[in-house]
Amino acid sequence: MVTAQMVKELREKTGAGMLDCKKALVETNGDMSKAEDYLREKGILKATKKESRIAAEGLATICSNDNKAVILEVNSETDFVSKNEEFKNLVSEIGQTILNSDAKTMDEALALPYENETLKDLIVAKIAKIGEKLSFRRFETVTLGADEHFGIYIHMGGKIASLVVVKGADEEVAKDVAMQQAAMKPKYTSIKDVPEEVVAKEREVQKEMAMNEGKPAEIAEKMVEGRIQKFFKEICLTEQAFIKDNGISVATYVKNNGGEIVKAIRYEVGEGIEKKSEDFASEVMSQINNN
Repeated sequence: MVTAQMVKELREKTGAGMLDCKKALVETNGDMSKAEDYLREKGILKATKKESRIAAEGLATICSNDNKAVILEVNSETDFVSKNEEFKNLVSEIGQTILNSDAKTMDEALALPYENETLKDLIVAKIAKIGEKLSFRRFETVTLGADEHFGIYIHMGGKIASLVVVKGADEEVAKDVAMQQAAMKPKYTSIKDVPEEVVAKEREVQKEMAMNEGKPAEIAEKMVEGRIQKFFKEICLTEQAFIKDNGISVATYVKNNGGEIVKAIRYEVGEGIEKKSEDFASEVMSQINNN
């Protein structure tokens, strides 16, 4: 029988996760030495040693069928590895496996069966084989409703993935919006999506600027409102000038084609992760030293 104390002891000895330690002990009938070998054979110990390293490169992609799509990001430590066919195949396998499932959370996704194991086991095995920290960072699934179409655009070979859903308009219109989103990097889909505190903070900044320019209070207030509208045009996809016709907004372009934007998701590889600076030569040396 595997006890909590045994799991704790194996964890302290190896640094592997609690669930991995429990599984190793179950598979080896509680033999501590064999359990450690099991973790090593599965690549879990090698993966554990890499957990503290930064993985900010990688790929973002979208897998889809007729009515469902999944957008995901998988990170590697170096751009060198992100261009590797084995890594690209890993990203595709993760996306297709989630697409063919009902997974909603990361825990559910990692527990999905893949061949005779799970997606988590697949990732751990690839870490051991490729020799870098690999991190399945995020995903989101979208299912189409009636009269809805996907717009899918992958930029720079997977550095940016843009997924848009429009209702009423066709797939070509949806793809135009996806390209807009990839290029112009809006923070929000529409004005209603902007948090009140973000608007309040911007209004406060703009009022202070207007007052510092020596404007009377009532004039300053009008200036603030005008600048807030300009702010929305920068950060909201629907309010941005359409890149193919600057005379209209993105929302107007979609509306002119009989539709409206239902959802828009943009993933940029490594956004929000503090990246380390490495040149190509050191990337290559890193690969050599890890193999």
